[in-house]
Amino acid sequence: MEKWRLIIDSPKNAFMNMAIDEAILSEGIPTLRIYKWKPSAISIGYFQNIEEEVNLNECKKQNVDVVRRITGGGAVYHDEKGEITYSVVCPQNSVPENILESYKIICNSICHGLKFLGIEAIHSGINDIVVNGKKISGSAQTRKYGRILQHGTILIKTDIRKMFSLLKVAKEKISDKEIKRVEDRVTSLEKEIGKVDENEVIKSFIKGFEEKMKIKFYEGGLNDKEISIANILREKYESEEWNFKR
Repeated sequence: MEKWRLIIDSPKNAFMNMAIDEAILSEGIPTLRIYKWKPSAISIGYFQNIEEEVNLNECKKQNVDVVRRITGGGAVYHDEKGEITYSVVCPQNSVPENILESYKIICNSICHGLKFLGIEAIHSGINDIVVNGKKISGSAQTRKYGRILQHGTILIKTDIRKMFSLLKVAKEKISDKEIKRVEDRVTSLEKEIGKVDENEVIKSFIKGFEEKMKIKFYEGGLNDKEISIANILREKYESEEWNFKR
């Protein structure tokens, strides 16, 4: 049985969160990291144009960080009180070589964990997790150094109106009708089972990964080298050169 490190992290800002994920990837210790964002943030995919995707003035007004990820995918609003984020780093040979199959095994570990909360979830499409046909989680992935980084979110509760105010969407989409339509396609832990204890959610995550991927966790933190790398990388993630590079 493989042994992986488990990091249950304190909330951090967007720049440090992304720096830590990349630092773990660069060092390659098999790790499941569970974390939150403070303040709330928007992360955009590696290939996106920040000015096309994000209402930067509104983000500034509402004290919402904006950061570019090293993973692909679309823009994501990370509500500091509305989600739990996970990241997985492991050797590529710990998961199937096929990208879709690698998403499947990691996402199915989360689905398995949600069962312990009484939620029946399934992996859908490439990188989504759905409950009763509604999205509760999305993930993104990159591969470097013979390793894989996948990170994603589990929604605790949703604020679609606030999300629409921060992302650049067509004005007609900000109507009550359109917001209701989006709310009907998205769900959250609170919508499914009411108020949740985040510690119980984290325990279910851990159990899901242990049982589905047949791994054993030991609780730990970043080592000195990872902390040093993360502090350097944070400067990259804070820079306009990185965030406005496309």
